[in-house]
Amino acid sequence: MSKSLHESFEEAVAIVNITSKPQAADTLLKLYAFFKIATQNQENPSSSKPLISAFKANAIFQAKHLDEAAAMEQYIAIVEKELNR
Repeated sequence: MSKSLHESFEEAVAIVNITSKPQAADTLLKLYAFFKIATQNQENPSSSKPLISAFKANAIFQAKHLDEAAAMEQYIAIVEKELNR
């Protein structure tokens, strides 16, 4: 029996949360944007540094064309590729 998309997404999120392997900034921004879309989190990006908030907002803007399922799939794909799942 194969896992559902949601289960695979939750596993990928858990992997990201426990990894200590450094990731490139662009990878982290993509993960951030896909996570926000996949979880329908509409809160504005927040950071103590305005530049970081701007990068986060831009990442979300670039991924706005995705629906929840596509964002989950993209998130999982990055985790599988970058974190060698």
